[in-house]
Amino acid sequence: MIKIAILGMGTVGSGVVAIMNKRGENIKNKVGTELKVEKILVKDNSKKREIELPPEVLTYNVEDILDDPEIELIVELMGGEEPAYEYITKAISKGKSVVTANKLVIAKYGDEILKLARENEVQVSFEASVAGGIPIIRPLKESLVANRIEEIYGILNGTTNYILTKMTQERIEFDKALEEAQRLGYAERDPSSDTKGFDAAYKIAILSSIAFETSVDADSIYIEGIEGVTLEDIKLADELGYVIKLLAIGKKYDDGLNIRVHPAFISKNHPLAMVNGAYNAIYLYGDAVGDVMLYGKGAGQMPTGSAVVADIIQVAKDINYNRLDTHSLGAPRNQQIKEINQIDNSFYLRIQVLDKPGVMSQVTKVLGDNHVSLSAVSQKHMLTPIVPLVLITHPVKEENMRKSLYELENLESVVKINNLIRVEKKHNG
Repeated sequence: MIKIAILGMGTVGSGVVAIMNKRGENIKNKVGTELKVEKILVKDNSKKREIELPPEVLTYNVEDILDDPEIELIVELMGGEEPAYEYITKAISKGKSVVTANKLVIAKYGDEILKLARENEVQVSFEASVAGGIPIIRPLKESLVANRIEEIYGILNGTTNYILTKMTQERIEFDKALEEAQRLGYAERDPSSDTKGFDAAYKIAILSSIAFETSVDADSIYIEGIEGVTLEDIKLADELGYVIKLLAIGKKYDDGLNIRVHPAFISKNHPLAMVNGAYNAIYLYGDAVGDVMLYGKGAGQMPTGSAVVADIIQVAKDINYNRLDTHSLGAPRNQQIKEINQIDNSFYLRIQVLDKPGVMSQVTKVLGDNHVSLSAVSQKHMLTPIVPLVLITHPVKEENMRKSLYELENLESVVKINNLIRVEKKHNG
């Protein structure tokens, strides 16, 4: 018998226990021995829960778990940085293996935690830290290990994908779509980690570390959220043959890494364009396998619980048969993340200009002087002295685009720069 403890009995913790109760005999057969949930750390022992648990299993004192030598595996499902980080490192130092769904802790401290695990000859698994029920961590470590992974594009946050889908399909503004997401439980009361892009950044940091075999500092990733995306941008994207998605992007070059999170125009025929609602997807390119896409529910009680239980089974099996798998997040070397200003991208630019002769030539001169060439131009003629102008550029270095914006802002004929959104294309164009 292998005794385990669970830290946190919220939505995911309840899902994990439900799956283990339902599939107990099957799990026993896979592991080779029985798994017993010995303790569960909770904030309130008396709280009424979805799943009935013996009172002696519940504890609000983490030392009951950390100091119990019979507990060999700890499942951390508390979320957040602290006290999760403290409990994980203490558990490892006491010779206990850990399964976690904590993307923030793994993104920020993954190398440190895995080094500690190797030193103490225990395992740390974190499949559920990225994309909920979609299996991606283990495939990157094992199934795709023969490949040089060159590009990763991810829709890794269900909240933002739901909001952008509602805006696209129902033609509603951001605030109304967010309210709907909160009402349905897709968005927290404070949605900033999702809408500002931080959640997706933690996840692409983890994926890039594994795929590109290096250490990735999550704080070095360029992050831009979706709050600035308007219904007008959504409509124009549609007219131009695109949809807008919050993309988490990782690319590997010979001279460094390109890792960023931001809204992007993607063609309607791109596989990720069809990923709607609260679903997640990871689209990657390997030099041997070619294009691969994984799609599914990126969050929720049972999808995330599924990934956690899969890790529990694998780690418990290795404990039972005295095997040790100490995969690191990345190789010891560090590859530099390129500054966003040095990245080449196509751009969508929406501005308002005075409706008078010569304005277009002034705008194109500023762009041309900064080596920005245009692939598409759309001007809406309206019975007003101010008209909207929509431009799509060919790939250009970001610093040149930013310099163009500064100069356009200083033109008397340019009333307002409404938005600038990157346009992403598949690796093969």
